[in-house]
Amino acid sequence: MRDYLAAQLATAWPQLRIVGKAANGLDALRLIDALAPDVVFLDIQMPGLSGLNLADRLAGDERAPHIVFITAHHQYALEAFEHAALDYLLKPVSAERLAKTVAKLKAALLDKAPAAPADVLRTLLQQLAAPAVAAAPAPLQWIRAAHGAETRLIAIDEVVYFQSNDKYTSVFLQDEECLIRTPLSKLREQLDETRFWQIHRGVIVAARHVAGTHTDLRGRLVVKLKGRSEQLTVSRNYADQFRQM
Repeated sequence: MRDYLAAQLATAWPQLRIVGKAANGLDALRLIDALAPDVVFLDIQMPGLSGLNLADRLAGDERAPHIVFITAHHQYALEAFEHAALDYLLKPVSAERLAKTVAKLKAALLDKAPAAPADVLRTLLQQLAAPAVAAAPAPLQWIRAAHGAETRLIAIDEVVYFQSNDKYTSVFLQDEECLIRTPLSKLREQLDETRFWQIHRGVIVAARHVAGTHTDLRGRLVVKLKGRSEQLTVSRNYADQFRQM
């Protein structure tokens, strides 16, 4: 998402200089302290220190940047931002919506408008905090995968199955194989479990691509796939659950 947003910003705001990217809230806080940026794009849900917690720490700082929150959830009291010197973007970020955010930020920077006052920011954070904790993240809709020397975006519906590959995960489509940097254990948390079934500690299969099952000569349950010749063995830990499905 960071790289995706950076690519969109390069088109929407060519003059913008991105001085840093952070994978979690603590790294973001260190970068903001060190670099004093004018604008920060914050995901509301981040490991270590959430975007809400980070914004709360920035509130009241005379060097506080203009903050744009990024969220996957409409219910985060988003209408409150319409009346503050802040903005928000919904995932996946559209070019049209980003253009409006860029225009708002340019106007604020041109007028040398201060970042949102601490009391306004904290009021918004209070409105956002409860849903941010309670709401579950939306299931993964697309993945960014390496394919040879290229990187491509793949719709989740294209995936036939995922297979653990050390610290990475192999992604099998109808006619090809790609690699993503996310371990299978982390990827599983982002998938819709009604659409993706774990059949082995190292394999998750898309239900829509399952053609059927049979028992091999060793008594193991085996999954046959639509459009691919290989067959996947279901481990004993998942066999009963898979038969019920």
